[in-house]
Amino acid sequence: MNPQTAPDGSGKPSVASRLRLQWEPAQQSWVLLYPEGMVKLNQSAGEILQRCDGSRSVTQIVTELEQAFEARGLDGEVREFLRIAASRNWVEWA
Repeated sequence: MNPQTAPDGSGKPSVASRLRLQWEPAQQSWVLLYPEGMVKLNQSAGEILQRCDGSRSVTQIVTELEQAFEARGLDGEVREFLRIAASRNWVEWA
């Protein structure tokens, strides 16, 4: 599978094994830690990546987010974020 492209709704993303996702109190945000530094995430990115554990499909992640935030139509935005995250090697696909 091309890592640059988010798969169909059945793909199961996980945070890349070389990274660690954690809440950073000093930053008041979720961050991705890697050997060379840190990426501070906005709220949306943090919410999506928290659900990228390799057990949930993209469709399941979208459904959870729509329920959690009482929103509709998040599919396109979540897929676009995951496409960008994959191009930056932040996520891997199962």
